[in-house]
Amino acid sequence: MTGVRTLHLAVEIGPPPSAATGSALRDAAATVALARLAEDAGLDFLTHDDSFARPGLDALAVLARTAPETRSIGLVPTVTTTHTEPFHVQAAVASLDWASRGRAGWRVAVSPGAAEARLFGRRPAAPAAELWQEAGEAAEVARLLWDSWEDDAEIRDVATGRFVDRDKLHHVDFEGASFSVRGPSIVPRPPQGNPVVVVDATRPAARETAARHADVALVRASSPEEAAALRAELHRAARAHGRDPELLRVLLTLAADLDVHPGGPAALAGLVADWHGGGAVDGLHLVPAVPERDLPRFAAEVVGPLRDRGLFRTAYEGTTLRDHLGLPRPASRYAPKGADA
Repeated sequence: MTGVRTLHLAVEIGPPPSAATGSALRDAAATVALARLAEDAGLDFLTHDDSFARPGLDALAVLARTAPETRSIGLVPTVTTTHTEPFHVQAAVASLDWASRGRAGWRVAVSPGAAEARLFGRRPAAPAAELWQEAGEAAEVARLLWDSWEDDAEIRDVATGRFVDRDKLHHVDFEGASFSVRGPSIVPRPPQGNPVVVVDATRPAARETAARHADVALVRASSPEEAAALRAELHRAARAHGRDPELLRVLLTLAADLDVHPGGPAALAGLVADWHGGGAVDGLHLVPAVPERDLPRFAAEVVGPLRDRGLFRTAYEGTTLRDHLGLPRPASRYAPKGADA
């Protein structure tokens, strides 16, 4: 609708963190079923939480399995940058983007716990500010490596046996405070150019990383005024880093049990419409208490009324997660000036 800001909706489908080990081990068929429910509702993307201490399968692997079973919805696993190799992280996220044909993102996370540090034995637990600085470097080097292949670097010439044009591969030569990476990547440039970067910016330590690197920032707030203040803060910081703040989507993360939510799903739909319409947020990221129970109700009793009001899409208009979010596909920074994205 002309003159109306686009509303963005997303949902978390990972097992609740309070789930016992047995119930947390959801099988692939159940995850695919939830993803298809979210896709039928037209949601921008789904997230799948994860941590080193969480029982169950690796979220990135789970969504890689889900990718061929879905067509349109964005797939955003949580990927922890602490105790990991950034080169391997970016390659895995790029592979998810290829598997999903341009629907991948990753929610950057850190691991501050001593127990998780002991699992690896590489270093002791570090302060949150230090870990988020490292996470920012991981996000930066990921984008450099995704750009290290120009879009037309692949030749695939059977006659000559040439797979790639070496002149279109680039060493990133990244030197950070925590690690160094030479590159180039071992994975061709992803379909989206850069898969979508999501950061939970609720905690102050994460906000600098979100403002500098995120395409989507998640915030928690108890009032539209608080959410609006967080959104304005993130926009100011993004501008200070030379970014266009209008290309940073800020979504309210809300944990809800639709059986006991005050006012029920109708009240939630009203909250989303009011906070979005007033400019406090760009949309909602719902964390349902029980995804198998709450997601169908969210689709029918929240998304449906928002669609009836003309506030949310009736069908996907693009094919990539960047399309859903209204974000352009970035050109490789190594491509010749003026080259098409």
